[in-house]
Amino acid sequence: MNSFGEILRTAFSLILSGDRDVFEAVWTSISVASCSTIFATLMGVPIGLLVGLSQFSLKRVAITLLNTLTAVPTVVIGLVIYGFISRQGPFGGMELLFTTKAIIIGETVLAVPIVIGYTLSAVKGADVRVIPTALTLGASRVQGLVQLTREVRFGIMAAVIAGFSRVISEVGVAMMLGGNVRGFTRTMTTAIALETSKGEFAFGIALGIILMAVALVINFALNLVQKS
Repeated sequence: MNSFGEILRTAFSLILSGDRDVFEAVWTSISVASCSTIFATLMGVPIGLLVGLSQFSLKRVAITLLNTLTAVPTVVIGLVIYGFISRQGPFGGMELLFTTKAIIIGETVLAVPIVIGYTLSAVKGADVRVIPTALTLGASRVQGLVQLTREVRFGIMAAVIAGFSRVISEVGVAMMLGGNVRGFTRTMTTAIALETSKGEFAFGIALGIILMAVALVINFALNLVQKS
């Protein structure tokens, strides 16, 4: 059995040599996570602003439900969507199963509650007088909402980062909906799970190093933006 030091050297060698299998998994992970985050942001931010600014009788229930959805296991989300897009499901004719599109759908569903939750928290911490003040100064309600969005922009950025971090590191949805097809739907996390089970620890560690590096870069970028 190779020593841990030898495994690490092999892992770094795979990264520095530009191993095709490694970087195909990296590209798939980043591309599907980015698409999922964009879709989740486009849906989650408006919903978070709407729920945060509105007053209705079931608001507390709605917030509790949203908070509960953030803790739903990824395999459950994968199972539900699998039922919809499998051949026997209502969307089976679209042939989405075991494609990157299926992973994007699943990861978008996974990220939306997180984006909504962070946006809600940002709205709660904002000055509620922003919109009324803008209205008294002659601005429209849309302009007032834009001004509020500027006030909570760092919270929204945190929501986007949290959503991205959630989807790029998950394995259940990607495995169930993507099928872990080599060179097509294999992500970093599914590749780590598969290769480690086969005893290819160096390959798994190489992907783990890249995954941690991506997370570090994303969080470093957020800190730079918040300081600017």
